[in-house]
Amino acid sequence: MVEEKDYQHGIEPRSLEANYPRSPSSDEESTLDEEYEPQPPHNDLTPVPTNTSAIARTLSAVRTRESGKNIGPPPDGGFQAWLQVALGHMIIFNTWGYINSFGVFQTYYTTTLGRPPSDISWVGSIQIFLLFFIGTFSGRATDAGYFRFTLTVGATIECFSIFMTSLCTEYWQLFLAQGLGQGIGCGLMFCPTLALISTYFVKRRGIAIGIVASGSATGGMVFPAVVMRLLPRIGYGWTMRTLGFISLVTLIPCLIFFKQRLPPRTSGPLLELAAFKEMPYLLFAVGMFLNFWGLYVAFFYVGSFSRNIIGVSETTSIDLLLVMNGVGLVGRLVPNLLADQFTGPLNMLIPFSGATAVAAFCWAAVKDLSGLWAFAALYGLFAAGVQSLFPATLSTLTTDLKKIGVRMGMVLSVVAVAALIGSPIAGALIQRDDGNYLYAQMFMGSAIIAGTLTLIAARVSKVGTGIARV
Repeated sequence: MVEEKDYQHGIEPRSLEANYPRSPSSDEESTLDEEYEPQPPHNDLTPVPTNTSAIARTLSAVRTRESGKNIGPPPDGGFQAWLQVALGHMIIFNTWGYINSFGVFQTYYTTTLGRPPSDISWVGSIQIFLLFFIGTFSGRATDAGYFRFTLTVGATIECFSIFMTSLCTEYWQLFLAQGLGQGIGCGLMFCPTLALISTYFVKRRGIAIGIVASGSATGGMVFPAVVMRLLPRIGYGWTMRTLGFISLVTLIPCLIFFKQRLPPRTSGPLLELAAFKEMPYLLFAVGMFLNFWGLYVAFFYVGSFSRNIIGVSETTSIDLLLVMNGVGLVGRLVPNLLADQFTGPLNMLIPFSGATAVAAFCWAAVKDLSGLWAFAALYGLFAAGVQSLFPATLSTLTTDLKKIGVRMGMVLSVVAVAALIGSPIAGALIQRDDGNYLYAQMFMGSAIIAGTLTLIAARVSKVGTGIARV
């Protein structure tokens, strides 16, 4: 018999009950042998009984093989598990790493296309929106056993869109290729990757997801550096094609070596709306909506702020973005490691969210380059903690790992809307403020502080006000 503890490891022993008859246990088999012991026929029409014990064992073997009953708990380590983490790092390198680099494109497109900042920011915002929103569908596809197919389609669309972006000369072309195309490709890869990694770890899940999430920091350093070095030398077209080749080379190993651990959950709805009746899950979704409403404003506009307000060169503006993404490597690893060892992810997420809000408000006090360097480093550090602790915390709100894809996807779709409208709202506020950034800075800080308060409410709802690891 399967003990209750199996549910803690994400195993559903009766997930295929509707399709396969329940196989008897050893005790039940002996009962069956006694009950169906061949008896002398009463007449010539009595059918000859079959070997029930052999049939029972056959059905049991089939059912065990189909249901993944012997999958066991997550390994929490080992070569195969850490290989998945390394491959996951490459996926996030090519999804969030590229998106976190949009500040470089924001500055370049605003200058070359002559469009207002809010127009250009829609390109980056639709990328983030689709990356999150498509998680509803790609997460459920992962639960159903289509992880490799989903990942392959996403990687193909991602690379194709980057190469198409290299041919763009007008705003609408850019919106289709870099906004819609790359957004769809990233969305098909992002949620399935996080869901897969979560099935390999329990105690070390936080640091595993942190290492995966740090791909956005390495990508956020590599892609802007390539753009900065190559754009003046070989032009926009070949610079973008170089980025495409980088993505192609780093994604191919992921398509080959990623391995789904749990058997497919073929039945089940696309959405599990009942999850929103769980108050911690609901408040967490609202809190992260508010956080992501303001989180990416600085990543999108620090470059244009440095050039238009501080008066630095284009090279320096890109260096600021590199610093903001570079410190994120520490911000994605250390908080998750501490959360695993001491506090739990939600307890660590709340102070990092509050610190990000404080840093956002402090941006309004920046008047020179030295202050801007300090802001870029601090904000990049705290915002990175929020980004990496977000999926780690979300994974703890799901006890059944075979549903983690769909439950992750639903929250990702909620925050998708915030990511879509946050940066364009900030761009519109910059225009309303005659090119100044105060309104946008106050909007960013207010949204994140509201998210922090909501996360505190989620924690109280889950474990109360006492000291508890969560």
